[in-house]
Amino acid sequence: MRELKSIEEKILDRALYLIGKNRSLNISVRAIAKEAEVNISAINYYFRTKEEMMLQMKELFIINTLSITSILTDTSMVQEEKLIYSVNEIMEYIIRYPGITVLLKDAKERTDKTSVRLLKASDEMTEKINGLFDNLLTGTENISYKRVIFWSAVNYPLDDNGFDNYDSVFLKDRENRITYIRQLLKMLEN
Repeated sequence: MRELKSIEEKILDRALYLIGKNRSLNISVRAIAKEAEVNISAINYYFRTKEEMMLQMKELFIINTLSITSILTDTSMVQEEKLIYSVNEIMEYIIRYPGITVLLKDAKERTDKTSVRLLKASDEMTEKINGLFDNLLTGTENISYKRVIFWSAVNYPLDDNGFDNYDSVFLKDRENRITYIRQLLKMLEN
């Protein structure tokens, strides 16, 4: 996953955080500036408009989605490792940027090039993960149901700031997430 280090990226980071926290793209530039600890002129300098900032957030999402897809095509890893490490990256991304689910929903309602690319990258990644999942659980009954359970178990603890709702703070730690994903796969194999 691409790390955000510059002032521009810090602004994007905090904007994604606020979008996730408020579950809406309707965030004021003033609120973003306050959260990013920059003045409004810094936002105007890096992003001429709020729409340009949203476009950059979508581009960041695409870059990170493609980096997850590269894990799925890594020939040096076995299928189970690919699945575990790619899903771990997805979970980490949702933890760090809860606004990505809002961006995805927004992209589904738009027809601009960036939204179309974002959805295409996300769909390709999901198809590859589903393919790996299906291959690993070959021969098990009700694979479609198990896939729904799998995705629900990946997303639910992280959705709607789930960390505040019950004790799932352990998922913030990479090793705990990997153990969680391994355990989930074992449960679904039976």
